[in-house]
Amino acid sequence: MRSLLTMLGVIIGIAAVIAMVAIGSGASRVISDQIASVGSNILLVLPGSRTSGGIRMGHGSTPTLTYNDAKAIAAECPSVVFAAPVVRGGAQVVSGNMNWSTSILGVTPEYFSVRDWRVVSGRILGRSDVEGAAKICLIGRTVAENLFGAEYPVGKIVRVKKLPFLVIGVLDGKGRSPQGADQDDVVFVPLTTAQRKLFGSQFPDSVSSIMIQAKSEEELSRAQNQVDALLFQRHRIGPGREMDYTVRNLTELLNVAEQSSRAMSFLLGAVASISLVVGGIGIMNIMLVSVTERTREIGIRMAIGARKKDILLQFLTEAILLTCIGGILGIVLGVVGANVVSMVFDWPTLISFRSIFIAFAFSVATGVFFGYYPAKKAAMLNPIDALRYE
Repeated sequence: MRSLLTMLGVIIGIAAVIAMVAIGSGASRVISDQIASVGSNILLVLPGSRTSGGIRMGHGSTPTLTYNDAKAIAAECPSVVFAAPVVRGGAQVVSGNMNWSTSILGVTPEYFSVRDWRVVSGRILGRSDVEGAAKICLIGRTVAENLFGAEYPVGKIVRVKKLPFLVIGVLDGKGRSPQGADQDDVVFVPLTTAQRKLFGSQFPDSVSSIMIQAKSEEELSRAQNQVDALLFQRHRIGPGREMDYTVRNLTELLNVAEQSSRAMSFLLGAVASISLVVGGIGIMNIMLVSVTERTREIGIRMAIGARKKDILLQFLTEAILLTCIGGILGIVLGVVGANVVSMVFDWPTLISFRSIFIAFAFSVATGVFFGYYPAKKAAMLNPIDALRYE
């Protein structure tokens, strides 16, 4: 019972380290997946704001970006691979007796390259679809499930704002965005179709945003400077005038979120490691008590020929054995605890064999560190005094 209570600190410490690191790593994995779902090396250009009656509106209040801006960026900026204009809106989509309210995005084929978004059935939008303002669409998984259920949607007709659209493809799942929105709850139509037939406005060539993919992460800053220089020229923005657009580096923002998650995971593991130190101190205390209780035994061993290193090895082995058994039990408890958290709270956990190995190695090191002093104290006892100890 005393040995079990002695190991309890190590058991709880190892279990806490493994469970906390698993929870933190799971959160980091979710953020990494969300970053990958957005795309790599991404810049987002948003329309600017406007001032009316002394009141400054937010970004996007003025339609300052156009389809031609996107074409010019792709053609004239050497560090840019793709420039994908987007027109965004919302509508009720109807198929038979089923309907679903969702986001409608007017895009060009470059959008799917920027987002690295593939179809699981059917085909992607083509250049001819955009040039001809075709009434076709691609749908996300969420829309496909709510409109068609188990039916095969490709080739079916859906109605968007009372206009018939042919479903030409179903997109692969993207999951949640970093903001928590369902990225699969969307319908894509050709950009010109959205501009002319769905979301007509007094600025027929305007777009809601432009997504830009740079050649590499190293080229992002250069691409941003090139985009700024081009739009300054195209929009005739003179010195001292307010810019009518905003460029945001999505990759940089998402990487900051990932680094914060990693730091939190490290912090959780560090806090949990404190209990390992507390467990080690408990083992040292019990081993000191054990040395005191077994003083006569130590004296008898020395009297019949045991050397100091034999006594040292005996007590050091006991301390290491206690921490090793506690480490194994802690690993089992930590893995079970992480899985329970994942199932009960629907929180993603990622059990790392590296964290298990480090935690177990730390428990052995704890046994050596905190067990050496009691073992050394036992080995240094005088045999005569030990035999006379009552």
